Amino acid sequence: MKRIVLTGFRGTGKTEIGKVLSSRLNAAFIDTDELIEKKTGRSIPDIFHYEGEERFRSIEREVMASLPQKDVIVSTGGGVVCNPKNMEYLRRNSTVILLVADIDTIEERLLKKPRPPLTGLPLHKEIAEMMDRRRQNYYASSDFCFDTTETSAVIAGEKIIELLNNGSSGQVQRNTAIAFFKSGRLPPVPLIKLTEILTGPERDPKTRIMGVAGFPCAHSRSPNLFNALFEYYQLNFHYTWFEDPELDEIMNIARGIDAKGLSVTIPFKKDVIEYLDEIDEHGAQKIGAVNTVVFACGTAIGYNTDWLGVRKPLVSMKGAKAVLLGAGGVAAGAAYALTDLDMDVTILNRTLENAKILAERFGCKSATWDEFDRIKPDLVVNATPLGMQPDTRNPLREDQLQKDMTVFDLVYTPPLTPLIEAARAKGCPTITGLEMFIEQAREQFYLFFGIDVPAEKVRELVQ
Repeated sequence: MKRIVLTGFRGTGKTEIGKVLSSRLNAAFIDTDELIEKKTGRSIPDIFHYEGEERFRSIEREVMASLPQKDVIVSTGGGVVCNPKNMEYLRRNSTVILLVADIDTIEERLLKKPRPPLTGLPLHKEIAEMMDRRRQNYYASSDFCFDTTETSAVIAGEKIIELLNNGSSGQVQRNTAIAFFKSGRLPPVPLIKLTEILTGPERDPKTRIMGVAGFPCAHSRSPNLFNALFEYYQLNFHYTWFEDPELDEIMNIARGIDAKGLSVTIPFKKDVIEYLDEIDEHGAQKIGAVNTVVFACGTAIGYNTDWLGVRKPLVSMKGAKAVLLGAGGVAAGAAYALTDLDMDVTILNRTLENAKILAERFGCKSATWDEFDRIKPDLVVNATPLGMQPDTRNPLREDQLQKDMTVFDLVYTPPLTPLIEAARAKGCPTITGLEMFIEQAREQFYLFFGIDVPAEKVRELVQ
């Protein structure tokens, strides 16, 4: 039997439900907090008091790494999900079930079994704050989510077994999804595999679907990358292309098959916001565009990782004079990244009004495309689709490029765009869209699974 891991805040029933699953499935039960106490000969409150949280987390990681790989039910501590290394250990070849409950129920349960406080706040406020602080990590930890608010451990255990046996989507929804994928441009071999996963006689109901949503998006390298990462980390997921001109159709299909998440590309990065329950205030909300959707516990949350993909390769150019080409969703993320690095940014766009609107949002300058030459930037960032099939034009003339000008093209297919080729011919330092793709994909993977993939691993898989 594949390992079953229970995550969630304390008081959500992990121990009790874990014991029920252990009995019903004839598998060993392990409580990781008990393992830590056995390993150290101390109670967890004592470890925190005498050795500190850092030491506790170190011991916790050692315990996570030592867990059996199969035929076991594992109940984890409430904070285990916050460490990427723990998530790598726990997610490997496992089914992870996030247990949730409302705050009042958790408070009532904890009052019956008092535990050392995590903060100096009253219990109700402490629960609310800690759950909010960890929520993204909890959602990333979940293959499936189960609400224990109004159920006993026995009933919860039975329903979880039913969920594991049948999956979280119905036959009608899966058949509808296959019809959708057949109507798109999914290549024959991936379509056959997807059909087997969703409706085949040997289908594993625990396999979850993810994908890239866009039109067009058949050029995207995300499916190859993510599926390779799933194999590397032994995650029971499959990533495909959700290509359709109607975003409404894509979102209906994704929700119908209980997709774990979507990477969102052109032209839906702004439009997708209206389909979401929440958007992350630290990036997506300020940028006004979403490239990552995480579905968890009935909620769809939007994030933007594009800006981090732009920012990380440019850290050494903080304070530079920059020209940003374009004023769409990708450009918004780039503008956020450049201004975060205190750059003097001018946004150029064929439609000046669009450049002005974006510039006002981020405190930048704006100008027409023809004014490029007078600006003399240290850095040029192309956030237009020019250079990507089918429009392979260079957004700049060759004579506009100077050898001391760094050129960053956010287009990553083809790997060497006309702009990058022309810039290299002039001796310009260049950054290809592959660098942005690598960094934003790493951030996406963390949001989806709580695992911090090394950049070198991503680069190895996409080369």
